[in-house]
Amino acid sequence: MAADSSTIRVKNRTARWLTEVFQPPAVVTVQLLLSPLAQEGFPETVVYGALAALFVCVLPLLLLLLLVRLGKVTDHHVSDRKQRAPVLLMALGSILAGLLVLHAVGAPASVVAMVLAVVGGVVVLAGVSPFWKMSGHAAAISCSVVIAVLMLGAAWAPLLLLVPAVGWSRVVLRAHSVAQVVAGSLFGGVVMAGIWWVLQGLMVP
Repeated sequence: MAADSSTIRVKNRTARWLTEVFQPPAVVTVQLLLSPLAQEGFPETVVYGALAALFVCVLPLLLLLLLVRLGKVTDHHVSDRKQRAPVLLMALGSILAGLLVLHAVGAPASVVAMVLAVVGGVVVLAGVSPFWKMSGHAAAISCSVVIAVLMLGAAWAPLLLLVPAVGWSRVVLRAHSVAQVVAGSLFGGVVMAGIWWVLQGLMVP
């Protein structure tokens, strides 16, 4: 019995670690910082990726943490499905403002394409959230690692192992069902990454 209890504690601790380290704002921030790699000028152009991350991830996260502190939202993972759509719409407003800023400062097309892929993801998640709790964690990590492999080459394919690992953590913590994790993974890895692939092909010279 003690051994079983210890195993459960280790499993839950590992799941919480994966969930926190690979939460969407952190994952998408790295994704945006790497987005200038698709064009010449890197690493100098990383400043544009950082600017995009400010509006796409940092500001929405700070606002979310404020809402949690005020008791308006249950937690920073927005576990209550009913609270997800308003939070995602708030994030969308920040992202759209960021797109205007990126356009004004002449950001590389690769960065803009990445932000637009995120916009597509946020819009769909916001639309689905009132009815079904598709995993944002799974969508973010699958989108990011698929794009990383497409940008950096097959040598980075082991990153794909993060998708089932993060999905497993969400199921273990009972934040999502297996179906919600699978749906999020497919949405991020196929739809969001696909949006990026098409846009960067059209926009990047």
